[in-house]
Amino acid sequence: VQLVEYGGGLVKPGDSLKLSCKASDHTFSNYARGWFRQAPGKEREFVAYISWAAGRNKYHADSRFIITRDNTKNTLYFQMNDLNPADTAKYSCAAATSGLVSRKSEDYTYWGQGTQVTVSS
Repeated sequence: VQLVEYGGGLVKPGDSLKLSCKASDHTFSNYARGWFRQAPGKEREFVAYISWAAGRNKYHADSRFIITRDNTKNTLYFQMNDLNPADTAKYSCAAATSGLVSRKSEDYTYWGQGTQVTVSS
């Protein structure tokens, strides 16, 4: 069972970026999914979650962010708009086998290795 993130990089303030998280198999369509981030020297921070299957229940910690999922591709997405330097962090996706959405990292079972997002002029 694997989660692999893609799409990080160096962007300028005001830019947008879309992260992807590919799951290794289709069973992830049954799991709630989340995105977290961790900046150097700081604790891991919740940024968004989406419920299993059709993903009708979703929450974003910031209105600039949008979480979506495409279960036909076993992929979770995270659209980030109007980025600023405070958004610089390593972004990780996660899956909760309970199927329940959560803002707590301890409620997630599987984690990706993370992808670095750096916002700098």
